[in-house]
Amino acid sequence: METHTETRTPIHRRRSQDGSARGNFRARPSLVLSLCLCAPLAMGLARPSHASEPDAKGFVHVTPEELAWKPVPGGHGILLAVVSGNPQGPGTYVIRVRFPPGIMSSPHFHGEDRNVVVLKGTWYAGTDDSWDPDRTVALPAGSFMKHPAGAVHYDGAKDEEVTVQIIGIGPSSTTVLFPTEGDFGAPHRLK
Repeated sequence: METHTETRTPIHRRRSQDGSARGNFRARPSLVLSLCLCAPLAMGLARPSHASEPDAKGFVHVTPEELAWKPVPGGHGILLAVVSGNPQGPGTYVIRVRFPPGIMSSPHFHGEDRNVVVLKGTWYAGTDDSWDPDRTVALPAGSFMKHPAGAVHYDGAKDEEVTVQIIGIGPSSTTVLFPTEGDFGAPHRLK
C-alpha cells in the first residue's frame, strides 16, 4: 500500500490476474465490516458484544443467541455481528455477515487477506469486476474461500438467505471499484 503524500489517504493498487498493477483506486469506506469497516465503527456496529469478551484465562465463548446482529445502513437488509476482536484495530477479528436473498456486494478488494466460511445457505462469489451473478461460484454451507489482499471480488446471496463468517487480521480496509453502483445491491452485469 502506498500513501498519497498530500492528503495521506491510502491508495491501493488493483492487480490483474497475472499480478501486474492495473491502476490506482482510493480507499473508500464501505458500509459493512465484511467489506469495509469505517462507517459501521462510527455507528457502533463494529463493537463486539459483551459475550465476546475474554474470560480471566483469555478464552472467548459466544453462542449464536449472544450475537448482536445489526443492520448495515445502505446494506439492503444485510446484517452484521462482530464475534470477536476489532476489525478496525490490530489483531485477529471474526465477523458474521447475513445476506438476504438477491443481494451481493459490488466489486471491491481488501487490504488484507480474509478467510470466509459459509455457515448457512449457498454463498456465491465472483472473482472479477463484472458483478455478473452468472459468473459466480456456488459455495454451499461448510465451504471455505480465501480472499487474498488486493484481489477483486464480489459475493452474496442469490435465492436464499446466506450467513458467512469472516476472519482477518486488522486493521481492515476495502476499496469499492464502482462507487456509483453502491456497496451492495442486486447484482447485474457491468462488463
